[in-house]
Amino acid sequence: MRNSIKSSLLTFSAISIALAANQTLALEIKLADVLPESHSWNVAAKGFAEDVKNQTNSRVTIKLYPSGQLGNENTLVEGLQIGSIQAGIIGCGSFQPVEPKFGISELPYAWPDRQAAYAAYDGKLGDHLENLALKHNIKIVSWWENGFRHITNNRAPINTPKDLDGLKIRVTPDKMRLDAFIGLGASPAPLAFGELYSALQQGVFDAQENPLAIIYSSSFYEVQKYVSLTGHVWSPACLAFSKYTWKRMSDEDQVTVQKLADKWRDKQRVMTQNDDSKLIKKLENQGMVINTVNTAPFAAAVAPVWKKYEPILGKDMIDLVKQYAAAEQKSGE
Repeated sequence: MRNSIKSSLLTFSAISIALAANQTLALEIKLADVLPESHSWNVAAKGFAEDVKNQTNSRVTIKLYPSGQLGNENTLVEGLQIGSIQAGIIGCGSFQPVEPKFGISELPYAWPDRQAAYAAYDGKLGDHLENLALKHNIKIVSWWENGFRHITNNRAPINTPKDLDGLKIRVTPDKMRLDAFIGLGASPAPLAFGELYSALQQGVFDAQENPLAIIYSSSFYEVQKYVSLTGHVWSPACLAFSKYTWKRMSDEDQVTVQKLADKWRDKQRVMTQNDDSKLIKKLENQGMVINTVNTAPFAAAVAPVWKKYEPILGKDMIDLVKQYAAAEQKSGE
């Protein structure tokens, strides 16, 4: 009898170990975002997924769900918190309902160039935000790029803040962006990204603001005439995992995924930089009229936004932004 029980226990133990191994092997992660498959987020995510599969010997596999297949960004953020969404590439500003300090990414005219922003998000600013997100069960693995945002519209080129007077412009659903455009004299309103193209097509809005890559990949040239290179916000994107999904990986696989996330972060940033230099010509070829902008009057007009949101964001975080921006300006002198 004892031998029989011992044999049964050993068999049960072997089965448990095998099942645990199979669970590790079977870890398939759904990675979602709201942008088209052609956007650099998804081009880089495809390479990231292939590398993860290869370098974990298929213990971890990633399946991509672009174009809002699993919901808008608010839905993705909410899902990450409870584990119903496993992973996503999400604009940093969309985390504000969870943690208001993520509004730091929406500060207008914060960065002299993208290199200053990279240094901040790969450094102390990013570390601080990652710690805040983890309190809400969200593991930010690396900071990808959304890019500098510019204004498109159907009325006329935007050269000065006066040109925005009364312009009906769709903005992302966060209070700071609304306040910034109200300060510029426009008539802003929020709308889910998935509804934006048809709203522009139907004339519900005159204008919208997004990076060039999104303007092109979303075919906004079909429903907008003018692109004004205001560069009013540089925003990052978070490659984020639900904490529950992240913990299902072994320590070894976490290290591998982290390394590959950073590798493809760098590649995605290069894609964005290269795209920006090419997309102006592509948009012109699609019939859009492009104009450059003296940003100084715009920056002056939105300066009160910084003061208004300092109590929410914290002086320490705003000072970090200023320090990284100043350091980059000094290095470029």
